Amino acid sequence: MGGVPRVPEQRRPGSSAGGAEPTAALRFSVLGPVRAWRDDEQLPTGSPQQRALLAALLLREGRTATAAELIDALWGEEPPSQALAAVRTYASRLRKVLDPGVLVSESGGYAVRGLAEGALDLAVAQELAAEAEKARNAGDLCHAREVLGRALALWCGEVLAGVPGPYAESQRVRLEEWRLQLLESRLDMDLEQGCHAEAVSELTALTAEHPLRERLRELLMLALYRSGRQAEALAVYADTRRLLADELGVDPRPGLKELQQRILRADPGLAEPSAPAAEPAVVPVRPAQLPASVSDFTGRSAFVAELSEVLASASGTDGRVMAVSALAGIGGVGKTTLAVHVAHQARSAFPDGQLYVDLQGAGPRAAEPETVLGSFLRALGTADSAIPDSLEERAALYRSVLDGRRVLVLLDNAKDAAQVRPLLPGTEGCAALVTSRVRMVDLAGAHLVDLDVMSPDEALQLFTKIVGEERVASEREAALDVVAACGFLPLAIRIAASRLAARRTWTVSVLAAKLADERRRLDELQAGDLAVKATFELGYGALEPAQARAFRLLGLADGPDISLAAAAAVLALSPEDTEDLLESLVDTSLLESAAPGRYRYHDLVRLYARACAERDEQPPSERDAALSRLLDFYLATAAGVYAIERPGDRLVDHLEATQYPGLSFADRHEAQDWLYAEAVSLLACVRQSTRPEFLRRAVDALWASVDLAESGSNSKAYEDVASVLRDAAKEAADPHAEARALIMVAYVHYYTGRFDIANQATEEAAALSAGNDPLTSCWASNTRGVIALFQNRYDDGEAHLTSAIDSFRACQDRPGEASALCNLSRIHLATGRTSSAVSLAQEGTDMYDAMGHALKGANGRYALGLALTQSGRLSEATARLQEALAVFRDSRQRLWEGMSLFRLAEADLAGRRPAQAAASAEMALTVLRGIGGEWRRGNVLVVLGHALNGIGQAGRAQVCWRESLEIYEALGAAEAEAVRALLTPAAVA
Repeated sequence: MGGVPRVPEQRRPGSSAGGAEPTAALRFSVLGPVRAWRDDEQLPTGSPQQRALLAALLLREGRTATAAELIDALWGEEPPSQALAAVRTYASRLRKVLDPGVLVSESGGYAVRGLAEGALDLAVAQELAAEAEKARNAGDLCHAREVLGRALALWCGEVLAGVPGPYAESQRVRLEEWRLQLLESRLDMDLEQGCHAEAVSELTALTAEHPLRERLRELLMLALYRSGRQAEALAVYADTRRLLADELGVDPRPGLKELQQRILRADPGLAEPSAPAAEPAVVPVRPAQLPASVSDFTGRSAFVAELSEVLASASGTDGRVMAVSALAGIGGVGKTTLAVHVAHQARSAFPDGQLYVDLQGAGPRAAEPETVLGSFLRALGTADSAIPDSLEERAALYRSVLDGRRVLVLLDNAKDAAQVRPLLPGTEGCAALVTSRVRMVDLAGAHLVDLDVMSPDEALQLFTKIVGEERVASEREAALDVVAACGFLPLAIRIAASRLAARRTWTVSVLAAKLADERRRLDELQAGDLAVKATFELGYGALEPAQARAFRLLGLADGPDISLAAAAAVLALSPEDTEDLLESLVDTSLLESAAPGRYRYHDLVRLYARACAERDEQPPSERDAALSRLLDFYLATAAGVYAIERPGDRLVDHLEATQYPGLSFADRHEAQDWLYAEAVSLLACVRQSTRPEFLRRAVDALWASVDLAESGSNSKAYEDVASVLRDAAKEAADPHAEARALIMVAYVHYYTGRFDIANQATEEAAALSAGNDPLTSCWASNTRGVIALFQNRYDDGEAHLTSAIDSFRACQDRPGEASALCNLSRIHLATGRTSSAVSLAQEGTDMYDAMGHALKGANGRYALGLALTQSGRLSEATARLQEALAVFRDSRQRLWEGMSLFRLAEADLAGRRPAQAAASAEMALTVLRGIGGEWRRGNVLVVLGHALNGIGQAGRAQVCWRESLEIYEALGAAEAEAVRALLTPAAVA
């Protein structure tokens, strides 16, 4: 990390001499301009020479500086004739500004004493750097990075800025070198933690600022390589070698050369580091009454380790009382298998006996505790005649018999905590393992474990163990389909694998095809006396009527999970009553709590819940009513989010009416939080709402949540749903719904650069909406104009946008009008009408601002920034683009955040700031990773190439241009010709 630089004979901050009392209010900075504060008031530090004296004393941190040392520090070998008098004058002036006793005279020199802990920014940086180094050595990289970031943030521009003298100059060099060492250490840890893509931008700028610093070049090569940009990484080495030869006449150091060779041979050791999970410490055990452990037990290593650790705590060697672990989970998740396996592993820790009982808690007649105690007492050697009759007496005798013994008790399939409590040993050296479908939150002192389904790897291992390696190896993908269809539930996997193992003529693909039909899947998952459906039926049959209704109806909703508010809509209950019901279902393990306020089913449990709804829900129309309320909830709430984000937008006045209300939000940030948290579930609800009576509301819910498409984070799912709704509307012969769905289809294709498909969709939407849906017609014209811009059809674009402006005005839709004005600005810009382009963009932006339209106002500033850049007003352009960038980041609009960074890079290039342009372009590539489409990525690579060329990294520039050329050629884009001209014939070849 680089040693913390200390001045000789330095005292720690806060040390004092001469008896001065600490002065907590004073603070000083030297990692930038030399400044002093008393609390929040900045103090005058005088002339540059006076600040030089203060700096020289502060940097000694309590050590006395003689007058000769100070004169040499301020003026070097040629001091003025009155240098000593000047030093005394500066000291006198500083003493008046600072607190009494801070600047002291001693032995003909001066010292700064009595400063409080943390009063000097350099001392704070030193302490933080030491703490970071300690955390890194301990393996805590997250804390080390955070602390080091705080240390680096203390630098504020040039160290000792504006301070004259040879001493200040030497300290500037020393502290800048230390800063770079700290920065390299932080970047090194960034790469260790997998933040390579984010580091590329920063390293690109740093290598431009410090071109001869090879460690930065090495980190950049590694970051690029781990980002999948091998050619650029190698180009960095070539650029470095050429630069070092030209500037210094030397070759790169051996470490850089070695890294190049490792990249060339794709050394696996360069891959992103990952901390291997520690192997669980397994304690072998020997119970007496335990059932046999299954021979094909698979996975669960983390749970085995956790439970083994709890059991080990009951050894009695450290004086602990007995250990109790309660495993909960849905039927078939493998609670008994795991408990038996762990108990067998714990044999040697419980040499005095192991007890087991199936408490039959999931059945209609659970075992009585007194009966179980009788069998336990007999197993422990108690004569029948000595076993009392009452539960209380048997429990007391049971605990007495166990006193001083080390016994493990496995209580399997418990009904509730009341059944378990009398059966717990209660003495040191003993332990109990409990399995149940119910979470035993009321079992005092129990270590609770919620057992989930297997991981995909574990599930495939179990399937392979039962079926055989040979049959699975040739059909691995089909095997993965099988275990996925089983929801990674161990019981389901065991049944499916057993069926396949018993049928030698079946292939894995045959079984996968049988399980692919969701409506028959539960029927397929039975073999002999094992059946997944029967396991779920036991839990469902034990539910109260209100619980059973909630279980059935919630299973109807698609999506990975459901929020409390959405569940309340499905059930038509208050949030409070809904929460009580859902939490009770969580306690039975039929429902899972995905996060506070969110709930989910296991996939097979959901299928069972739907089967129950079809079988038991009366009247059957209640199923449709529940889904209708859910769709209403999402539409109404999404419309509220849209209205907050886009005040004055007329879309909310043209949406389908809803019967069930949505949520309301205090501000746009709360609204955004809801939209992005609900994105997957909302889109799933819309996707399943394709029946004619739901269709228009589904399309409108999709339009109201258009931010999900623009942000890029949900664009693929949004595109799929839009396509499904378009097809459903066409089949239902509903031109209104079809036109709106086509607008959404056009949006997602436009955002990903597929302009031909987007244009066709908008043409169809325009034809369908003409004369019957004015708002859709407006947006169709607006979108057609933007697409025409990117296809270089400027006359068509201007015609469409002019029509859109007129149509929006007729509808009194001012946000729509502002959007069309900003888009028309882009047409004017492309056709050389720069002045009018600026005016149009400014007009649109002003309209947005007048409506308090923050998000769309950022779109206006984006358009205005482009026009200002082309008109040469670069400082204004940068300011507008930075304003847009801040809003896009705040609104989680990743696509537009990336595009704003790209446009800032263009403005920086125009302003001859290539290093800054390279950093912005690199950040744009990182933000746009996976969104925005290849065409936009190609555009950013072109600009990045120009920026890299401008900072002397010609090799990397060629790599970027070659990649962009490949993108343009694959798309058939007109930009390919211009990029081809940038490449040398040798490079193109």
